[in-house]
Amino acid sequence: MATETIQPVEFKLMRSYIEKNCGILLGEEKAYLIETRLAGLLAETGSADYAAFYRLASTESGTALRDKIVDAMTTNETLWFRDGHPFQILKNVLLPVYAAQLLSGQRFRIRIWSAASSTGQEPYSIAMTIQEYCREHPGVRPDQFEIIASDISPSALFLARAARYDAAALGRGMPDEYRARYFKQDGQVWVLEDAVKKMVTLRKFNLQDPLDPLGNFDIVFCRYVTIYFSDAFKRQIFEGIARLTSKGGYFFTSAVENLQNSPDLFEPLSHGSGTYYRSRID
Repeated sequence: MATETIQPVEFKLMRSYIEKNCGILLGEEKAYLIETRLAGLLAETGSADYAAFYRLASTESGTALRDKIVDAMTTNETLWFRDGHPFQILKNVLLPVYAAQLLSGQRFRIRIWSAASSTGQEPYSIAMTIQEYCREHPGVRPDQFEIIASDISPSALFLARAARYDAAALGRGMPDEYRARYFKQDGQVWVLEDAVKKMVTLRKFNLQDPLDPLGNFDIVFCRYVTIYFSDAFKRQIFEGIARLTSKGGYFFTSAVENLQNSPDLFEPLSHGSGTYYRSRID
């Protein structure tokens, strides 16, 4: 009979596996997270204990079990227009600059990356912000903006691609006027308009992989994800983002992920109550 209580040696094995495959660093006091989030997979795979489960996961030929473990361990906590100020800064500070460059022919496309995009609320909030700006400033078109949204979780990406949200999900930060403008009700769910949905390209991506193949970006949102990572891994990600946003690009992170330890990479800027960053790398 399978046991769902993880032993200390098993915790060390699973902790190492999880950090290796999705970057999450679990403290000694986090054994309960593995028990509560992986117990179902333990039963599903017929593993007698977590040692057997670890052997199965670490020797699998594909990625099916790994993807399930990642799905179970990553938290997909998210909401629309989270924190408010990044989207106000985007609309009131950055978009006017980029719009002027687009209108003058200096630029032909603006690239934005939403890293760890979960079930789509952040990249679609970015897209709606751009839609609003374009409505108010004729001549600037939504198709001049490319939004790449990535996440490690296959199930989160599946939900983001569907872009169908229930009342509880829409109730987390969605302004009523935006819901009326950009969603259509279909029974008990609200479906995002294609005009917004098609602005976002969703892709599976592990932040442990090299970032450079993603190309350069004018703006990067990477928020509420590095809080789960080791200091060394955080630094690795921040260095990669600084390279991607070289030549004056901008970076948004959360208030709990300050960059005080990376003054060589980013210049802090402020607008209203919000802080954002500009790459120092030329």
